[in-house]
Amino acid sequence: MKTKMQYSNESMGKVRVIKDFLPSPEELALKEETVKVTISLSKASVDFFKKEAKNHHTQYQKMIRRLLDEYATHQV
Repeated sequence: MKTKMQYSNESMGKVRVIKDFLPSPEELALKEETVKVTISLSKASVDFFKKEAKNHHTQYQKMIRRLLDEYATHQV
């Protein structure tokens, strides 16, 4: 049997709205121009992305690329 969640009418404290920075479905569907590079990463990092990619049924290279793209976008 599932446990029912009980909500209270207490204050949540200070709330801050964060701007939505995630790409739209249209942006995700577009094929972006890519450039082949050679990079050496730590074994721990690659193992992490491979494990997470397997859990999410995707390619680990794609996850690394998306992470770098998001980082670069927010640095501009």
